[in-house]
Amino acid sequence: MNASVPGALEQLLAHYLKLERQARSAPSVEELAFSMVNDSQALFGYRHGALLIAGKVRALTGVSSVEPNAPFVVFIERAARGLAASDRFALPGVVPPESLDQACRDDWQALSAPHAFWLPLKDRQGVVFGGLWLARDMPWNDAEQALLAQLGDCYSHAWRALQPGKPWRLRWPARTRWALAAALLLVLLVPVRQSVLAPAEVAPRNGQVVAAPLDGVVAEFTVKPNQAVKAGEVLVRFDATTLRAQADVAERTLGVAEAELKANTQRAFSDADSSARLDLLAARVEQKRAERDYARNLLARTEVRAERDGIAVFADAQRYIGKPMRTGERLMEIADPAQAELRIELPVADAIGLEKGAEVALFLDSDPLNRHNAVLERVAYQAQNTPAGQLAYRLDASFEDAPPRIGLRGTAKVFGDRAPLALYLLRRPLAALRQAVGL
Repeated sequence: MNASVPGALEQLLAHYLKLERQARSAPSVEELAFSMVNDSQALFGYRHGALLIAGKVRALTGVSSVEPNAPFVVFIERAARGLAASDRFALPGVVPPESLDQACRDDWQALSAPHAFWLPLKDRQGVVFGGLWLARDMPWNDAEQALLAQLGDCYSHAWRALQPGKPWRLRWPARTRWALAAALLLVLLVPVRQSVLAPAEVAPRNGQVVAAPLDGVVAEFTVKPNQAVKAGEVLVRFDATTLRAQADVAERTLGVAEAELKANTQRAFSDADSSARLDLLAARVEQKRAERDYARNLLARTEVRAERDGIAVFADAQRYIGKPMRTGERLMEIADPAQAELRIELPVADAIGLEKGAEVALFLDSDPLNRHNAVLERVAYQAQNTPAGQLAYRLDASFEDAPPRIGLRGTAKVFGDRAPLALYLLRRPLAALRQAVGL
């Protein structure tokens, strides 16, 4: 006798029970947070979910680590603060847009899905200590909302089991506590050297940027990344089919114009009209010759050649082949491997006072045990967005010894002036407090 095929309701219940089992068997809060924003996506079909604990985003769907200054993270935390000011903060349900301010609604429209569900997480006293923001493109029906509310109780219980938050008290005598407090205060007043860590890359110094000389499609890269090239060597070829046809047409048009000029010149001795048209035909021949020369010039530009010796610095040729390029778009960089500098992307949240000549230590990802010393040369006055979407200041430093290979990445430690240990440890909390209170 064959077993019956389970229906949609049985599959839904089985999936829900699996989610509860995964939540209760999570060995750490990190794995539980990852499961809360990712494992239930297949059941409820949301586009993205965010877990907030104590007002801060702890996990995001499809993201291994949370960037605190990312626009989406800032929006979720601001939206949670807006919900905390209303009665809906402690109740699971669909988030109405009118419950948030106009700035949050604008960010919601740009960064999140249109239909959001707020799932609060509560302790045993019913106090909300966190919640889940789940957003998708379709509205939430009543059955899904009831199932999410039940799942929220499971998540709250699992989180409390991993982080019970038991109170801890000092049972030392008052004299001992005062002595420890005085010693701690003295330690916090000890001056230490400020330092900050930031991602860095070994970049070419005074490299020659090779840009697209015309609008066209890249047909071939004749060099590979980090390959040594000589001056005059072909680096890139553009598709020349259209330009070759234009040059051929321009050549033939010039021949026609020259033949017409020659014929009118011969008739000019006996025909007054032909003599009057000579200047016009001569000007037309010059125009066609200029068009022919321009077409030949464009055809010659389809082969991009190196203007100096060095190595070709670029990521991957396959990302350019077949891609339409505009004039001036960057293709690669020709650099001298013996001339390199260190480019550092210092996040805005970690910025400290830095002066020219500050000490810099580089630890490469490929060789983390060896230190490469450098000296800070330039500090950007304005922060810019990095390729990773982070707002950061650009710092340039020169190596004291032979530079590593161009293209290697690592972590740079930049040293600043001396400051009390208390300022070194509490710099970021004090900055956040100042931004919050506006002082």
